[in-house]
Amino acid sequence: MPTNTAIPVFQSSDDLNLVKEALDESGCAVIRNAQSLEATQTVKGELVESMGETRFQEEDSAEDFYPAKTQRLPALIARSKSAQRMATHPTIQSLCEHHLGDNCERFQLHVSAAINIGPGARKQVLHREEDAFPFFEIPRPNLVIATMWAMSDFTLSNGATLLVPGSHRWEADRQATADEIAQAEMPEGSVMIWLGGTLHAAGANNSKEWRYGIILSYSLGWLRQEENQYLDLPPSLAKNMSDEVRELVGYPMHGSLGFYDPRIAKI
Repeated sequence: MPTNTAIPVFQSSDDLNLVKEALDESGCAVIRNAQSLEATQTVKGELVESMGETRFQEEDSAEDFYPAKTQRLPALIARSKSAQRMATHPTIQSLCEHHLGDNCERFQLHVSAAINIGPGARKQVLHREEDAFPFFEIPRPNLVIATMWAMSDFTLSNGATLLVPGSHRWEADRQATADEIAQAEMPEGSVMIWLGGTLHAAGANNSKEWRYGIILSYSLGWLRQEENQYLDLPPSLAKNMSDEVRELVGYPMHGSLGFYDPRIAKI
């Protein structure tokens, strides 16, 4: 199994069971060339107008989670048919089922966002996707699995994501040392996957180019989603989506959770 520093790296043709094993062990992995360059250009084209309208701060504030010069565009399922295709990608769905399926009847889309990091942006503070659920003791059971699709090359200089392999098994008070932090270099069209308990952060962009990625994360079907999917994809839009997309967003009931009156929702 080839590696990029300590991050397991695979080709899209590799046995998916190896990726599942790597995620269990390292808490992160990269699949190179998971979609074609034509596909990445298509989704960027579908989002170009909305991204052009997305503002960002020029200067940092100590209170800001996202560094200055960071564009963040949510509600991708409503904005892009290609994002719908990416969110329901069979490889990612299989990984979600493997890592989340034991703790829920069905998993759901947690966050959808395009993230564009500009030249001069500082690195982000290491964090966990599951920090939104502090009432679970660390290390937590698998609550979230996240993906970052490379819409441009991710390089050491332009802020490729920082990952701490194995940190999904750490106790809460353990801090990562410099030699435990790896950087997920990957070409456009690749996808990075990490478990919600894995420490990660956006790297510093020391280049002259923007680093563009799409994050699609998934959570247990009985958790509150970080992105309010029912406002970003209201029934008036969801009724025109496929059953697969509606189910992924979280419209179906999960056990006894989520009942509604169809005379009002009309979906």
